[in-house]
Amino acid sequence: MSDIKIYVADLAAYNNGKLHGVWIDATEDLDAIYEQIQQMLKNSPEGFSEEWSLDDYEGFGNYRLEAYTSIETAHEIAMFFEEHGDAGIVALEYCNDLNEAKEMMEDRYHGCHESEEDFAEQLFEDCGDVPEHLQYYIDYEKVARDLFINDYVSLKAENREIHVFSRY
Repeated sequence: MSDIKIYVADLAAYNNGKLHGVWIDATEDLDAIYEQIQQMLKNSPEGFSEEWSLDDYEGFGNYRLEAYTSIETAHEIAMFFEEHGDAGIVALEYCNDLNEAKEMMEDRYHGCHESEEDFAEQLFEDCGDVPEHLQYYIDYEKVARDLFINDYVSLKAENREIHVFSRY
């Protein structure tokens, strides 16, 4: 997984046609993040600056942060992504609510798989050994189709693997 960073810009400089800001590791301690923001503002080309905005970010997948997203929120999301990796990213992209994404990861996550069919086959294996003479009769593609109609959802990560979650 790539670094999870935010770019915090000096609004006084921006309003006067200058780009001044700093890239910050969003998983650092909140106090360290605020210290870096204050140092950036102190070094403003406008002399005195006290306002900033979150202008860019990396490592958040397709999840969107806004210019006035709080540092606390960006940090909490970054920590969630750092803990859960691609699975956390796709969960938050799917439900767009951090608390729901946390609940999905804690209670409904069934792992990373190459395909829905691979998940269906793994599910059968986890239930017990399927006798060898019956294995040829199981169509995992159709089983997967039925599983993912109502009971499961698969979310594709950037690396093309799928993360499987129970719907309920």
